[in-house]
Amino acid sequence: MNLLDLIISPAFAEGEAATITGSGLGDLVPLVLLFVVFYFLLIRPQQKRAKDHKGLLAALKAGDEVVTNGGVIGTVKSVDESFATVEIADGVVIKVQKQGINQKMPKGSAKI
Repeated sequence: MNLLDLIISPAFAEGEAATITGSGLGDLVPLVLLFVVFYFLLIRPQQKRAKDHKGLLAALKAGDEVVTNGGVIGTVKSVDESFATVEIADGVVIKVQKQGINQKMPKGSAKI
């Protein structure tokens, strides 16, 4: 017996080796809950924004005032399958991809 045994009692193993009990289902529940949280906080809102943006691009027509992803405000002059022609100033017309249009502004926002 040494001095350390007086301060800290020694631990001795008792009986058989410990066995792992429980089912795999209990370990799977936190993982499923984590996926559900990610779905409602990240995946679902992103899908909703993508659907709204797709609807915006489908409804785009000449005369709409838009903002591009680069922040340029202008009036749509023409729209085809994948491009839109936008007038950003008097006599200044640019051609942008429809995917590059970020949002539609209320009438009168673009002072050209």
